[in-house]
Amino acid sequence: MAVYTEVSFDEAAQFLQALQLGTLESMQGCLGGIENTNYFVTTDQGAYVLTLFERLTAEQLPFYLRLMKHLAFHGIPVPDPAANADGDVLHALNGKPAAVVNRLRGKSELNPGVAHCRAVGETLARMHQVGLDFGMQQPNLRGLSWWNETTPVVLPFLQAEQAALLQSELAYQNHVATLSACTALPCGPIHADLFRDNVMFAPPDATTDAPELTGFFDFYFAGVDAWLFDIAVCLNDWCIDLASGASDSARTRAFVAAYESVRPLSAQERTLLPAMARAAALRFWLSRLWDLHLPREASVLTAHDPAHFERVLRQRVQHPLTCAEAGA
Repeated sequence: MAVYTEVSFDEAAQFLQALQLGTLESMQGCLGGIENTNYFVTTDQGAYVLTLFERLTAEQLPFYLRLMKHLAFHGIPVPDPAANADGDVLHALNGKPAAVVNRLRGKSELNPGVAHCRAVGETLARMHQVGLDFGMQQPNLRGLSWWNETTPVVLPFLQAEQAALLQSELAYQNHVATLSACTALPCGPIHADLFRDNVMFAPPDATTDAPELTGFFDFYFAGVDAWLFDIAVCLNDWCIDLASGASDSARTRAFVAAYESVRPLSAQERTLLPAMARAAALRFWLSRLWDLHLPREASVLTAHDPAHFERVLRQRVQHPLTCAEAGA
């Protein structure tokens, strides 16, 4: 949990009233997340999430907020940013850029089964298709350039074996980026951080055994990049054994089959799935090393364990994730 910028009850109440979201009844710092300051707020009109952005700038933020607005308008279950009377969805509070979105129903599923993975795969494919006609452009800010910049900064904190793995994998990913198959990958807006704790589910109702996926959220790492990277991020979280980092075949097949029921993978995507699974593991190992060894001050902050994605990366190197294993 992270609260970098304190917001008082009265400050939040005035802010929400200015957006015509009702009278504030309660507020609480959000569990989870380490990038931004988040509060759960409830008014007499509904439940919302108030976010103050700690790293992203006012120039970068319209991409994320307008992307969510675009996806919500086209029926993808995502938070819908609240606009002011002028139609602006980016605001300011206590000297920080800020936004308010509706709070999704349900809760995150931290122990997903095949049905959850199937729902995420199908919804992710629909999200990718809907994003094709989104007009704004912004790169994935935690992509290859960031990996190259960040690796020298975290290397001094690593043991020799870890440093060798990190440098070797970075060299491999720089090589992959030059391949014609990589430059031909289908691209568009991606979530880039669609972990188990960034998806909400409601319990099954009496007419079905399937869980209801009520939304994807936390789009603040989104950018235009290869759709395959989004798929790989999901496969590295939703479809693995958390203790070992090893792939879970049943969940992997369910995810990929559901995704392909909406958008079949291209030949280039099939070729590069093993490399992209490694890339997604590298990206989150690096970011967790960064957060652990170069932390920012926060009222409450718990950094994620980098060792987890080190294990995932080693698994992806030693046991490449192929389309055959994924059932594709």
